[in-house]
Amino acid sequence: MNNDHHISKGLRRADPSRPRPLADAVLKLIWEQRRISRAEIARMAGLSRSTVSEIVGEILPTGLVAEIGEGPSGGGRRPIVLEFRDDACVILGVEMGGAHVAVALTDLRGKVLAWETQDHPVRTDPEGTRQVIDELCAKCLATPEGAGRPLVGIGVAVPSPVDPARPNRLSAVVLPEWKESLGLDDLSQKYNVPLFVDNDANLGALAEHWWGLGGNTDDLAYIKVATGIGSGHIIGGEIYRGATGVAGEIGHIAIDPKGKVCICGLRGCLVTFVGARGLEARAVELMPEYPQSTLTGRDFNIQDIEDAALTRDPLAMHVIREAAGHLGTAVAGLMNLMNPAVVVLGGDLSRLGELVLDPLRETVRSRTLVSSVAAAEILVSKLGPHSVAIGAATLVLKAGLSDSRVFPAVECPAAAGKGPVS
Repeated sequence: MNNDHHISKGLRRADPSRPRPLADAVLKLIWEQRRISRAEIARMAGLSRSTVSEIVGEILPTGLVAEIGEGPSGGGRRPIVLEFRDDACVILGVEMGGAHVAVALTDLRGKVLAWETQDHPVRTDPEGTRQVIDELCAKCLATPEGAGRPLVGIGVAVPSPVDPARPNRLSAVVLPEWKESLGLDDLSQKYNVPLFVDNDANLGALAEHWWGLGGNTDDLAYIKVATGIGSGHIIGGEIYRGATGVAGEIGHIAIDPKGKVCICGLRGCLVTFVGARGLEARAVELMPEYPQSTLTGRDFNIQDIEDAALTRDPLAMHVIREAAGHLGTAVAGLMNLMNPAVVVLGGDLSRLGELVLDPLRETVRSRTLVSSVAAAEILVSKLGPHSVAIGAATLVLKAGLSDSRVFPAVECPAAAGKGPVS
């Protein structure tokens, strides 16, 4: 896939001394293997030893790979081992939620080095959101883990469909106050790095595929349940976006054509039943039936409902079971249509674990083909609230491993000598 479609204004580091495309493939192989000798590269890549020696000579000056000494020998000269430097650079991953901003600073192996989050009315305050993103990014980079390390780029997850041809354009229907513009070019220019943009559920799926529960399959679905509801899909190891980036808008599947009007203008969308605002409204509707509930007689939000459900509060349990049933109906349709190997639940409700999974799975079993149920696991994300921001950072890493021009110049560690090809 051409990652350029997701780079803001095509900002790239143009440097004729950067490695050739073949060297990029070898760099990715070293990243995948972590530690490897030149001889192993030659064998795995099907290249001659002289070609590998030349390519490694191109890669070492980038500072992304270091020679760390001799490895074991099967006979003859001991090989020099190459190691990918996961700590050579850092990446910023930004999650724009419907009502919060989160920023993760990661290394080149998806490890979270710093984390900042702040509640904010993202949907209705674009300028304030941009300021919060700027502040949280600066805080992460100022931490001991981030200070002084070159920044590769910034990945941004947005609660909106993203057209690959116009990644900075947001949906006027989903985020009307944003006037169709992400408006983070200043942030990109501030740090002189490329900006990559994609839908939040897509990036949750990417994170699960690279680092989480979907690591053993190339076909998975990620369902994000938060202020909005979205799904991201990995098919054949790649994010599936559809023709114009709208694939995965599961939140706007009609559950009840005569239901409440959704922000999209349609009626009875899944998000009106399972999204945070829908669950809060449903709890208020049911409250007269549960006068002893801990939620009765006070203001509450979705986190309060979840907390109450964890204590088996009857009102909260009613709301959660009902929501899980609606979500299960949508997931069942998704499974019949897409046949993923794994369905991962992330976002707000995921912290309830089996309280939401049990009724969801029960609904799915009653509404899917036997073969699609047997083939798929439905699980809660182990990446927790970090998943989407990690996915945003992973989008940058993925681009760099496909084209090393994305990576900045890195100070090379003390060389152990180029070493022979052995």
